[in-house]
Amino acid sequence: MKEHNRKIITLAALTTIAAGIIHVANRCIAASSQIKNLLPATENQYYDWRFGKVFYTKRGSGSPILLIHDTITGSSGYEWSLTADRLAEEHTVYTIDLLGCGRSDKPGITYTNFLFVQLLCDFTKNVIKEKTDVIACGFSCSFITMACRYDNTCFNKIIFVNPPSINSLKQYPSEKNKLFKYLIEFPVFGTLIYHMIVSRETISNLFIDNLYFNPFHVDDRTIDVYYESAHKGGYYAKYMYSSQKSKYMNIDISKSIQEMDNSIYILTGEAEYKRESIVDEYMQLNQSIETSVIEKSKHFPHMENVSGFLNAVSDYLIQ
Repeated sequence: MKEHNRKIITLAALTTIAAGIIHVANRCIAASSQIKNLLPATENQYYDWRFGKVFYTKRGSGSPILLIHDTITGSSGYEWSLTADRLAEEHTVYTIDLLGCGRSDKPGITYTNFLFVQLLCDFTKNVIKEKTDVIACGFSCSFITMACRYDNTCFNKIIFVNPPSINSLKQYPSEKNKLFKYLIEFPVFGTLIYHMIVSRETISNLFIDNLYFNPFHVDDRTIDVYYESAHKGGYYAKYMYSSQKSKYMNIDISKSIQEMDNSIYILTGEAEYKRESIVDEYMQLNQSIETSVIEKSKHFPHMENVSGFLNAVSDYLIQ
């Protein structure tokens, strides 16, 4: 009996020591990712929302445009760094780091589509303070779609950049998804798993394999920014990731696309995966949708073919 108790005590001690070592490792990874400080922010660049502080930028003058970044690992308003100033020559341009992303607060909550719907509506009413055009990329297209349905007084023309498949958004959390979310959000050990998943190498491979038409266009600064963003907030950086990967942010947007009164324009990169079938999904629901293809680009035409992207956007906004 005494031997059994000694084994239990030894195991508990080893577990505690291992947890302590992993905790230190987690803190070192989070700290080292911030060394370059590529995403600086000042206090006057935040919108004090009820669920946390939300970072944003404002530049230019004229009719407003809200730019909403995608939600892939490490996303932030940096995504629009090559286009925001150019758009600001004729518009008042707002970029936003969504809650849980970039420089915004990252509360330890379950992130849902409706959370971002509320954020976008509140931000438009309280910061922009007038009806705005919107350019959204990737998964965030689903947020603005539902926001238009929730409150159609906030948004004017809508531009989707490589929106997600409507059918994929109909997938809801399974027991396997729920288990994954639990493991990632588990203290210390889950954080280590998250850090392993969102390593700099993983982010670099994501850009090279899936996001850029020409892998030689992927630069070190962009990878460093995304890596830093993915770890900002330390332990809490993992919560939005776990919610999205576990499909808690999914929602069926079919009815909303079908009934939207907003003018919708879909831009796709010529090499984007399944772009034609995805565009067909949207146009089958709403035949008034306009589309255009940006040559020599993939998921981020606004980062890879800036002139082609800006030409398409400008032509649409002045209609």
